[in-house]
Amino acid sequence: MGTPRTRDSVTERLSNALQEKSERARAALGSPLRTTRTTVVVGRLLGAAFLICFLTGIYSNLLQRPLPWLSLPPEPAHLYAWTQGTHVVVGAMLIPLLLAKLWVVFPQLFTWPPVRSLPHLLERGSLAILVATALMEPITGVLNALKWYPWDFSFRRTHFALAWVLIGAMIVHIAVHLPAIISAWRRVPTATAVSRRRFLGVVGGASALTGAAALAHAVTPIGPFSLKAPRARVYAAQGVTVNRSARQAEVTELASDPGWMLRLGAGDGALALKRTDLEALPQRSEVLPIACVEGWTIDATWTGVRLRDLLDLVGMPEDATIRLRSMQRRGAFRETTMPAAYARDPRTLIALRLNGEPLDLDHGYPARVIAPGRPGVLQTKWLESIEVA
Repeated sequence: MGTPRTRDSVTERLSNALQEKSERARAALGSPLRTTRTTVVVGRLLGAAFLICFLTGIYSNLLQRPLPWLSLPPEPAHLYAWTQGTHVVVGAMLIPLLLAKLWVVFPQLFTWPPVRSLPHLLERGSLAILVATALMEPITGVLNALKWYPWDFSFRRTHFALAWVLIGAMIVHIAVHLPAIISAWRRVPTATAVSRRRFLGVVGGASALTGAAALAHAVTPIGPFSLKAPRARVYAAQGVTVNRSARQAEVTELASDPGWMLRLGAGDGALALKRTDLEALPQRSEVLPIACVEGWTIDATWTGVRLRDLLDLVGMPEDATIRLRSMQRRGAFRETTMPAAYARDPRTLIALRLNGEPLDLDHGYPARVIAPGRPGVLQTKWLESIEVA
């Protein structure tokens, strides 16, 4: 008569069977390219790309949500265009790198048993967070560039918050695997080096293609790159792309009102100026870019009154942060602030004309702000008032 099977022996046999099945699955997915060295090579490129996106993203966020103790320079005028263009182009280029990295390490994501100890649990948890955020960031970034938002949360805030989570998880991941990374990098390459070069060449070519597509969109945004609204530069009013029209902002009637007046300051010293009053003041023309957070940039000639001249009319302090209000009543940027460094810059204008013509309604008629080194979302259109923040 045989010995009855205990619960522990059944569990052990089941565990061994699952482990054997997992090993067979990994063997079926085996490839000479799935090595630690390939993982390290792709990981270094991917890490560098994420770091570039992280740093340029911080700069963009600091411009949109300035810190009172940190003064960022308004010059050069194209600084934001360069940094945000780099952010979007590198963000597009890292997508093939990310897919390649996931392909190389795919079998290792499903090792058995999934958790062997508490430190292993923490490592697997950080890995899950790393993979999730690494996928989430470029996907939401691409959808933002396409102006398609299939979610209810704020893209800008969520994208920025996830960037910190991603960098933190990446640091933990590197720290855990640092000995293996160093060992793989010091090891003499094996005979698979040729195949590895070909693999990396294909991945590099795919990254170059996605980067070129993002760069083309940055230079000349065209309709097919937007799923929700055409942004073809050739058909846009006055040759400058529009992300938010007067109709979308629901300001058509207000902006077209002949009785419109721009309020300057508050209290007894406040002024209200009509468009004709603004046109009667000394005019200045500047070639400045509209640089969008989605990566595209367009230079244009703007003509209007220097903002600092208007601020002096009502005696606003030279070191004051300025609050700009738009006629639009909805949207995250219906009200913006401008630090003194930008407000007092001689190139910052209350623009009345664009490329030699009166502002089109979609470009902010009757008056808008244009300043060097600022994101397009902060170049407030359909101005209603200017005062000290």
